[in-house]
Amino acid sequence: MLEFPRWKVIWLWLITLGFALAALPSVVDVAGLRWPAGLPEPKVNLGLDLAGGSDILLEADPTQVRTQRIEGMEESVRNKLRTMSQPVRISDISNNNGTLTFLVDDPSKIDAVREAVLPLTNGAGLTGKRDWTINVVDGNRFVLAPTQEGIDQAVTQAMDTAVEVVRKRIDALGTKEPTIVRSGADRILVQVPGLQDPQALKNLLGQTAKLEFKLVDGSANPADVAQGIVPPGDEIVPYADVKPGQPAPKIAVHRLGGIRGDELTNAQLSNNPQTNAADVAITFNSDGGAKFAKLTSANVGKPFAIILDGKVLSAPNINEPILGGSAVISGNFTNDSASQLAISLRSGALPVDLKVIEERTVGPDLGADSIRKGVIAMGVGTLALVVFILVTYGRFGVYACVALLINLFMILGTMGLIGTTLTLPGIAGFVLTIGAAVDAQVLIFERIREERHRGRRVVQAVEIGYKEATRAIFDANFTNIIAATLMFAFGSGPVKGFAVVLMIGIVTSVFTGVVLTRMWVAQWLRRARPAEINL
Repeated sequence: MLEFPRWKVIWLWLITLGFALAALPSVVDVAGLRWPAGLPEPKVNLGLDLAGGSDILLEADPTQVRTQRIEGMEESVRNKLRTMSQPVRISDISNNNGTLTFLVDDPSKIDAVREAVLPLTNGAGLTGKRDWTINVVDGNRFVLAPTQEGIDQAVTQAMDTAVEVVRKRIDALGTKEPTIVRSGADRILVQVPGLQDPQALKNLLGQTAKLEFKLVDGSANPADVAQGIVPPGDEIVPYADVKPGQPAPKIAVHRLGGIRGDELTNAQLSNNPQTNAADVAITFNSDGGAKFAKLTSANVGKPFAIILDGKVLSAPNINEPILGGSAVISGNFTNDSASQLAISLRSGALPVDLKVIEERTVGPDLGADSIRKGVIAMGVGTLALVVFILVTYGRFGVYACVALLINLFMILGTMGLIGTTLTLPGIAGFVLTIGAAVDAQVLIFERIREERHRGRRVVQAVEIGYKEATRAIFDANFTNIIAATLMFAFGSGPVKGFAVVLMIGIVTSVFTGVVLTRMWVAQWLRRARPAEINL
């Protein structure tokens, strides 16, 4: 075990120096110095508790999911019955009271309608139940109601989608290592380190970005619309741009048959070449472009409304068919608001509205104070260990101390290379790793001391000491790796930060405390050939 050929020595030193040098950008940053711009910068990202930032808790309204499912089912039923080989006429369709009801004009086609509607329902996960119930009452009235199992599944899917949309929006801001996790059934926790403007974050996340293009019903009486009265199949939508103190003007649009913004492929800030006003240029995918072309071709000369989050941005006339699959959204935008809207549209619409119910802003001063205290605690602990190891084990203690210092640099370097985030619990993981590294050294040195007391020669005692102690070290650290893995898999943000540092520290401490010290001891024994060792 004490044989180290030259190639192996060179290889071990290359690994050690490579990971240790990767820690320099982080060390320079903590020291408040500037790292040269032309060099690689694998810097450790600081978490919210160290770098400061914004902490926001968002909550969704599950009842909104139920409403959306009923509206979606209504449109699906209409399209399905309209495209049957023998179309079926229905009437008195209603989506009130949490159910969808409609009358079949020809009672002889009840069975055909049931067969057509049944494929629109699905199983609700692994519950063994459907997500919708279908009943026929009074001979020809269908009643479709979402089941609780279906609603629960829809809420789960909506929240998972919302998490991904929120993540895309925050990534577009250029932030590093945000924490975006579900908290309970209908909440999302968002932590963005380094972001000191919570209002901008709230504006970005609070915008559902549900974009719709719907035809304006020109037959609706404006006086009736102002009083909330519209023809069947229409809905009233207010304008977004309202002067202070004045009621919002409203228009009537066809509730079904429009185009949704979920078929966008891109959205970018643009400027009107004539007025230089900020606009948002959007591009549809092939399906959306075809629908948009069909809608504009069939309704030339008619107005259509551009609706964002339930409010009309504008309602221009369709002067000619728009066939290119692209359009421009105009409104009283500033550059910032248009840019935020473009980010929201590119990221996709939130499936449900998210409301901020709790927010915190952590200042960078608090984080800097935590770093300073953590470094002091680690420095004091390390100094005490160094003194103890040197006094107790002499030359071997020197090897242990050098390995301990290299271990700290290798942990920082590894974290910088893989882009992990250092949190306050992560600093605690650093301190724990130092103790674990020293434990390994103590096991090895004490075992060598025992072998010398048994009368073994120096080389034999060192070889057996490393061999036997290494087994115990690997077993103990393997169990620690399992514990850290479980903490990372099931823990929250701070617990994960601790687990990451612990896992990296275990691997590097075994490498430095067992492999490197064994190499140094072997080289010293080969060079000095001592008859006695001070242990």
